[in-house]
Amino acid sequence: MTAASDLRQRAGQVEVRVEVGPPWTFRLPRYGTPDGLTRMHGGVLQRLLHVDGEAVLVRAAQTAPGRVLFGAQAREREPAGEAIDRMRQALGVDQDLRPFYERFRFDPLIGRGVRANPGLRVHGKPSAFEALAWAICEQLIELGRATQIQRRLISKLGGRCPLTGLRDSPPAEVLARESPAFLQSLDLSYMRSCALIRAAKEIAGGRVDLEHPDHERGWRRLRSIPGIGSWTVQMLGLTGQARLDQLPAGDLAYLKLVGRLRYGDPYARATEHEVEEFFEPYRPWAGLAGMHALRAARAIGAPARSVAA
Repeated sequence: MTAASDLRQRAGQVEVRVEVGPPWTFRLPRYGTPDGLTRMHGGVLQRLLHVDGEAVLVRAAQTAPGRVLFGAQAREREPAGEAIDRMRQALGVDQDLRPFYERFRFDPLIGRGVRANPGLRVHGKPSAFEALAWAICEQLIELGRATQIQRRLISKLGGRCPLTGLRDSPPAEVLARESPAFLQSLDLSYMRSCALIRAAKEIAGGRVDLEHPDHERGWRRLRSIPGIGSWTVQMLGLTGQARLDQLPAGDLAYLKLVGRLRYGDPYARATEHEVEEFFEPYRPWAGLAGMHALRAARAIGAPARSVAA
């Protein structure tokens, strides 16, 4: 990877720019996210982030095949640089997927998709807590309903940029002060409201550090919270901590997919353990392989819902 950066001063703000040459084929997403946090306008990705309480406007554009330009505006250089780093991780621009491609391009299940779309990446979140909070919202309900809940959380509790209208998701410190009754009023169930608030308190209080490199330590403490199970933690790892080895094995899409492939019955459902066994040969890229497998399932008519675009 190569990168070049420069620093500019505009209207009392610092603008940091970083041009990146991804180590593997890469293409910016063509659309914004369903929750409205990330938007695409004229081929430019835009997102509002808060770093240590500082509002940062981040943009990304594909300047040429194999080149991506990031820009961030903030009052100080450090938050702007941190925001760019978060977006780089969320987009997977620095991931070198060549070993994955070389190993699985002729795989019977996902090989065709790997060859056709070698740059497929998990659409991650620029905040690990956002990934955790959104996973809690998405537990065992339709994706459309979960998105509506997420949008209500953003509208009621998220930060907003008055110039662009962009919003950010509410941080742990804000959600930790809310009551289950308030979150229930946004259509989040009582159990999930309690789980989200308790997780936010653990993180806001410093008892769980989602940025610590020992992810498993934080996962163990989160798993002790009623209402947070393996699926939620795996979604946190996959979409919030760039852990491509993490597969949300309890996802209904995977239970249906593996059930069909394993038993030859379109109505069969595998167990979570059977899903984990099925994707064991794809480690340490089980999460990415799962995305390719779900796309392959659509081609053969298996019902599936992807965890990422």
